[in-house]
Amino acid sequence: MKKFFSILMMALLALGVAACGGAAEQTAPAPQEQAKTETAAQPASSGKVLVAYFSHTGNTQKVAELIQSKTGADIFRIETATPYPTAYRETTELAKQEKAANARPALKNTVPDMAQYDVIFVGYPIWWYTAPMAVATFADSYDFTGKTVITFCTSGGSPISDSTPDIKNWFKGANVIEGIRAYPSDAASTERWLERLGY
Repeated sequence: MKKFFSILMMALLALGVAACGGAAEQTAPAPQEQAKTETAAQPASSGKVLVAYFSHTGNTQKVAELIQSKTGADIFRIETATPYPTAYRETTELAKQEKAANARPALKNTVPDMAQYDVIFVGYPIWWYTAPMAVATFADSYDFTGKTVITFCTSGGSPISDSTPDIKNWFKGANVIEGIRAYPSDAASTERWLERLGY
């Protein structure tokens, strides 16, 4: 019986690790201490705020809307001109190809006046250990020099730190503050994080 349970636990662990590399937005139970340890409390600018996010299944959108409601920010959804497939495997494969090619998929819409924002919260799911390439297109589309970019992500297992090197590379000239891996089911952790940032 013990051997059976050991095999079962190993199989579940393997499935969990594999899921983190894919392209779906995952929602795992929110660890209570994670939001406290993943980011240092850093004061944000008092300027005008924008929440920009990419969301495929809706998890990142829920977190973005919570941040918008707590900060009074404007909100902008990063959408590709050609939508990603709805099937998990197809989306995963396309995301993998885009990452390998360092692609910049065309976006459906633009921020009318990015110059007015001093602080931009940027949210995304973790796809293949980084942000989707649509976020890179968004970063390339505006001048972020002197602006503060605060990240947040949704993921079933990968930490936000996996994506930070790419975010710092893409958002050239910005002061990038690494944020949290957030959970739609744990609004309280996100709210505590925002409080530590001064919102």
